[in-house]
Amino acid sequence: MVAVFSGFLTGLGLILAIGAQNAFVLRQGLRREHVGLVVAICALSDAALIAAGVAGFGAAAEAFPWLGTAMLWGGVGFLGFYGVLRFRAALRGGEGLAAQGAAPATAARVALTCLALTWLNPHVYLDTLALLGALSAQYAPNETAFGLGAMTASLSFFASLGYGARLLAPVLSKPRAWVVTELAIGGTMWALAANLVWRALTTGLP
Repeated sequence: MVAVFSGFLTGLGLILAIGAQNAFVLRQGLRREHVGLVVAICALSDAALIAAGVAGFGAAAEAFPWLGTAMLWGGVGFLGFYGVLRFRAALRGGEGLAAQGAAPATAARVALTCLALTWLNPHVYLDTLALLGALSAQYAPNETAFGLGAMTASLSFFASLGYGARLLAPVLSKPRAWVVTELAIGGTMWALAANLVWRALTTGLP
């Protein structure tokens, strides 16, 4: 359960940041247009990438024993830096999100746009294949549980954002709401980094 919970928090923290994909999901939710399709594409894409990251990193760690330690401290550094970016975004005042008016789009067009925003985004590979894959190794032999936690976070977030967009619209259109969100993300990332350092020290990793 610790691995599942940590995977969930890590996945949620990484996916919460404002980005083109999230803005697109929110926009489709506000328009109530092919929401299920969009949520499914985003969640399944994340699940495939997370699974590849967890499985691939485990195999690589067996071949190169030093890789786990290197990626652990790399993950600590990334999470710490990512938290700084979120705090800086909060200090800048955040950004409001709103859907732009447009003619109804076909399901094919929406799907292609969603796939492009997901698979052509270089950050998604860093987050899933590299970072989540590396962090999952720290919960051995429960790497799969960590991955399932991250997948659950992805599905929960996209479903909530897509189907809850109508309720969230008045709030998410206000920059101050994103200031609070960015602060929460930054705090979560720093807490996860601190937990990794604690695990490294208590398990005797260099």
